[in-house]
Amino acid sequence: MDKVFCKNLKNIRKEKHLTQKQVALKLGVVESCYANWEQGRTEPSIEMLRKLGEIFNVYIDELINGTTY
Repeated sequence: MDKVFCKNLKNIRKEKHLTQKQVALKLGVVESCYANWEQGRTEPSIEMLRKLGEIFNVYIDELINGTTY
């Protein structure tokens, strides 16, 4: 898993003042599933990336590359 993505995911979540559990509930996944994404153990599907973008109100590219527009 790309470390940039993991770091961005964690940083954006913290900027939004959300816990891993809160994000997991919004996504409909268990907390350990979401935690694994932040830790680089597994990768979210494209569908989950879209949902993450909606939850955090960011472009998917910002999650993956740290790019903002």
